[in-house]
Amino acid sequence: MSLAAEAPARAIPWWLKRHETLLLIILVIALAGLGAANERFLTVDNLLNQGRLMTEIGLIALPMTFVIITGGIDLSVGAVVGLCAIMLGYSWKNFGFPLPVAIVFALAVGGVAGFVNGLVITRIKVPPLIMTIATLALYRGLAEGISQAHSVRGYPEWFYVLGQGDLFGVPTQLIVLMILMLVAGVALDRTTFGRTLYAIGANETAARFSALSVDRVKLIVYTLSGLASGLAAIVLVSRVTTTRMDMGMGYELDVIAAVVLGGTSIFGGSGTIWGTAIGLAMIQLLKNGLALTGVKGDATIVVIGVALILSVLIASSLQRRRD
Repeated sequence: MSLAAEAPARAIPWWLKRHETLLLIILVIALAGLGAANERFLTVDNLLNQGRLMTEIGLIALPMTFVIITGGIDLSVGAVVGLCAIMLGYSWKNFGFPLPVAIVFALAVGGVAGFVNGLVITRIKVPPLIMTIATLALYRGLAEGISQAHSVRGYPEWFYVLGQGDLFGVPTQLIVLMILMLVAGVALDRTTFGRTLYAIGANETAARFSALSVDRVKLIVYTLSGLASGLAAIVLVSRVTTTRMDMGMGYELDVIAAVVLGGTSIFGGSGTIWGTAIGLAMIQLLKNGLALTGVKGDATIVVIGVALILSVLIASSLQRRRD
């Protein structure tokens, strides 16, 4: 009798028990329901447009997955986006940099901002939550102080290709996101670097005793987080055609929501880029689908909050079963 009872459980494929698979099933069901409620939702134009709109959050979510897998957090990413956007516009308009140089400069500012976070976290041992809350205020204040509430407009037409153009009908920035997503996924799944991230998140003390370069790896992931925020700022400016000091405000919550919804444990040690991709798509498509069906913004936030809670419960249940 016991053998018969155990047979169905053994017959269930391992991939069907993964968080990403369950989340993908939920996403397909949600898409079908929202598509039935509004005929415009599942059109190619609408889906590609949603891909365009979610790119900035997606770019930041890739290294944020790395950061959270190590057991860390980066709450400064939205402020770094705002600072990099301001430095892009003002280095071009006010400092006289050629625009390509200004783009590189903005990326460098993002990288330095992330490097500062990682350096203080690894060298002075300030908790990531405290450090990145502090730099959130610092970087946002710098953006406001430099801009003096002035915006920068009038970029050349070639600059808008990244944020508004397309290649073979697919938005340019979405192609960039997919390429970087593939690179990040392979790095996490198939390289020593990725295995080190999991080891640090699972047990940092054991990772140090195993002679892993814990501080160096953590410094790299925070620097990548800053670089991704700088790239997101360039894409955002290209898409909206202007630079403002409030750019990126609230991005940190959307990014963390996508990563956690995708199954990355907030305590570190587990997570995948593919789960983050599904979580990102779910949040953006839920926002769009509910808006098209007439649901107001506040209710949309409630639905996403419920989805996050369910995601955490599912992840906890799967973790207990694995243990």
